[in-house]
Amino acid sequence: MLQEHVKIVQFISLAGEIVGRKKLQKMVYIAKKMNFPFQEKYKLHMYGPYSEELTLRVEELCNMDFLSEKKEDKGSYVQYTYACTKEGRQFLSTMAGNQPSQDKSIEQLNEKSSRFLEMVSTLIYFDYLKRELQIEKLHSVKGKLNLSETEIEEAFAYINDLQMYNLS
Repeated sequence: MLQEHVKIVQFISLAGEIVGRKKLQKMVYIAKKMNFPFQEKYKLHMYGPYSEELTLRVEELCNMDFLSEKKEDKGSYVQYTYACTKEGRQFLSTMAGNQPSQDKSIEQLNEKSSRFLEMVSTLIYFDYLKRELQIEKLHSVKGKLNLSETEIEEAFAYINDLQMYNLS
């Protein structure tokens, strides 16, 4: 049971810190789809693929003081930032064992904007469809993002790079 918690703490530890709940969700989903051994189940939600299991695990890890959650009032919304705590690093040192290290891949994901990761994760969610249908679905469920053809092409190029270098 705790192995799934270890994976999340390690992921956030390698990222340094992750700004935004949505970004964390998308990063873990993309990593999972690129064969990082996450077990959380995802379904399509308002901002793309979403895992209630991941939300609950992160909440548990914050309650255990293995992760810190900093809340910042941005006026019209609250922004959350996640980082590994000292207790979290101690937890990793006793529990981690043979967890794969993916620092470069995780850093690259963390450098991307939440908006970009939302687009990429949504395209990956529909990866069983042909490219044209993926784009149609993206416009259908993410119409409010007003995505340009250039942005969509950048997302597909990024997905191809991820698949080429595979996160695992």
